[in-house]
Amino acid sequence: MNRNDQQAYDRGTSLFSPDGRIYQVEYAREAVKRGAPSLGIRTADGVVLAAQRRTSSSLMEADSIEKIHKLDDYLGAATAGHVADARQLVDDARQEAQVNHLRYGEPIGVETLTTSLSDMIQETTQRGGTRPFGASLLIGGMDGEGEDAQPKLLQTDPSGAPQEWKAVAIGAKRNDIQEFLEEEWNEELSLSDGVTLAVRALLVTDDELESPDVSAVTLSAEGYRDVGEDEIDEVLSEHVPGKDDSDEAQ
Repeated sequence: MNRNDQQAYDRGTSLFSPDGRIYQVEYAREAVKRGAPSLGIRTADGVVLAAQRRTSSSLMEADSIEKIHKLDDYLGAATAGHVADARQLVDDARQEAQVNHLRYGEPIGVETLTTSLSDMIQETTQRGGTRPFGASLLIGGMDGEGEDAQPKLLQTDPSGAPQEWKAVAIGAKRNDIQEFLEEEWNEELSLSDGVTLAVRALLVTDDELESPDVSAVTLSAEGYRDVGEDEIDEVLSEHVPGKDDSDEAQ
């Protein structure tokens, strides 16, 4: 297919190319790859979500960059890609969670929420006059209540196809992080182990990582909890050569 033929299929989200591709969906995936990396890790006790916060200037407040969002008491999402698109999806997910509370009097399930959100994402690939969301979400949390609650981790895709994972990365240098997770993940990980693994995974792509650059939360039977900078610093001090020495010199 020459470039002119391809351009004819670039202009519509609802058009398949002769080789069965929707170019606008593929471009949306490229937007996700340009975002700062985020990752999710399912452990025996819950789910860890972590993300790198990239600032465009030394004058920018890192805390103003939201990569991880609370959706409900036991649900959270990490994002990568076009920031405005991600925020819209987060708002839709929060609304869906609240509607479920009002309608059924119970928290929405991770899989139920992800499927509902993915259905909405898929609709943008079928209608004219719209474009796919240039963002991907990792939705993690606890399915069920009490002792029967099970940790779940799912991913949305610009095509609208949800996937469930044990550990997964999205965003820039996704392949490098995913390869590391495949080597290091195991079924017996605790939440604390999951936080350590998440920070180590982000170090794969940036060995000069500092605690303000990392945002992390845990989701368990105890609910949604932000991981403090002191916990992240502890992991960094153990796995970044010379970090303790440089801190003492300061």
